[in-house]
Amino acid sequence: MAQVVRLGDKLVLEGVITADQLRIALTEQKLTGKKLGEILVSLGFLSEEDSREILGEVVGYSSMTLKGVVPDSHALTLVSESFARSHLVMPISVTDDRLKIAMASPDDILLLDKLKRHIKKDIRIEPVLVSETDIQHAIDHYYGYELSIDGILRELETGQVDLYSVAEKDEYSQPMVRLVDAILTDAVKNGASDIHFEPEQHYIRVRYRIDGVLATIRLFHKSIWSSLVVRLKVMAKLDLTDQRMPQDGHMDLIVHGRKIDFRVSSLPGTDGENFVLRILDREKGIVPLEQLGLDAGSYQDLKLMMSRPTGILLVTGPTGSGKTTTLYSMLNELNHEGVNIMTLEDPVEYPMSMIRQTSINEDIGMTFAAGVRALLRQDPDIILIGEVRDGETAEMALRAAMTGHQVFATLHTNSAIGSIPRLFDIGVQPSILSGNIIGILAQRLVRRLCPNCKAPYKPEPFEKEILGIKAEEDITLYHAQGCKHCNDIGYKGRIAITETLRFTDELDELILQRASQHQILEMAISQGFRPILQNALKWVRSGDTTLDEISRVVDLTELI
Repeated sequence: MAQVVRLGDKLVLEGVITADQLRIALTEQKLTGKKLGEILVSLGFLSEEDSREILGEVVGYSSMTLKGVVPDSHALTLVSESFARSHLVMPISVTDDRLKIAMASPDDILLLDKLKRHIKKDIRIEPVLVSETDIQHAIDHYYGYELSIDGILRELETGQVDLYSVAEKDEYSQPMVRLVDAILTDAVKNGASDIHFEPEQHYIRVRYRIDGVLATIRLFHKSIWSSLVVRLKVMAKLDLTDQRMPQDGHMDLIVHGRKIDFRVSSLPGTDGENFVLRILDREKGIVPLEQLGLDAGSYQDLKLMMSRPTGILLVTGPTGSGKTTTLYSMLNELNHEGVNIMTLEDPVEYPMSMIRQTSINEDIGMTFAAGVRALLRQDPDIILIGEVRDGETAEMALRAAMTGHQVFATLHTNSAIGSIPRLFDIGVQPSILSGNIIGILAQRLVRRLCPNCKAPYKPEPFEKEILGIKAEEDITLYHAQGCKHCNDIGYKGRIAITETLRFTDELDELILQRASQHQILEMAISQGFRPILQNALKWVRSGDTTLDEISRVVDLTELI
């Protein structure tokens, strides 16, 4: 009863319900014996979501809703349907030795003991508070249906797909609904950043981009394409009737117990609409700065540049080189209640608490340049500009830096030194640029060799020449092999290879003189600058990646 009173008092204290409503609910509880939260919801005094969140705070467990959740098919095999129904529990995900499970009463020790005996495995149970209604709906929704991709495909081969049912969210009996969910879940589980649905003349190709490289995962018969398109468009809220114009949409699912956002793009082609889904995993999107994988020199330079209170810091590199992740890590490092951080992004990819984030919308005139003007009236300390695309945006960003703000931005160039002539090209004057640039970080991402299967070998003479190793020196390098841990790819995870150009008075003077790239490079090297190619070769010598891999992202020909 003490816990119930604490819950009621908390609700009254926070103004969620009145003292009169609490008295009515407590009286009803004495008559029925039901839980206080359940009574408040049934009386209409409290929404189910508010009840769940506040009860979670009181009992000390995290809470969630199961709407839009896609449970792990392996987790479902650990708990039988009869046990789930009789005890109102719902398995959500299983990773290593931990099972996340939804419970209406996560503090019920007796039920947790029963669950451990039922599973019959040495596994740690992580209970999550979920409403009884949500759990009941999820049990009805997922138990008794095939959830693996192969099983659903067998079901599709023998059954008829109803396009109208596919378009209805609650028709989970339709295998196409489950097939799309299974593909999205599988992509997230394998660490993919993008999913490509590509129609050919007689079949559909599904490819995942994992660690920056596309790989074919499945081939489906063309007969299911129309219903697959309908399901994707319904989920992303796209126009079902328009098949001739490109469309963009958005959807989210809870996969393995965490919210995953998907940006959806459709493009008409000769064999049908091509769909690409960009996977935005918020938990992976914001990485602590020290976990970015930067080498010691780059990490130290970046910390020094971030410590300067005013000026602009540029992050450069091609699409998919991890610029956004690096910028978010920098903001996360600087984020505290004593500063006002504001961003302009196209679009906002990862929402962050305490940071004011704004999406660009050029259709209504909300451009980067216009956005910077508006931000400067919002008393910011730190500003992030998603991309410097034109001279007006660059000038506004530099003026913000000149007026006492710390500015972070991205720029599309091939190198840190190459950013200077690029800014000149779009119309930035040397007098504005000089003295206001803190530094430039250029980066690429390369795949890391799988530590479980990388195979040693002795390098050829030409490889030693590229790596700057003496011919007589004995050294061991590694190449990709493939095993079950890396899905027979040979690589697992990625490394950021970088070059950091920290600006000094001498470099500022060269900018004022509109010096050539060669002059700027010579001065930078004399002050300790290491080009990205040299940093990349260091990762090969340490056995973390291969020459073949770094040749995908940097030019090795200048070494030959």
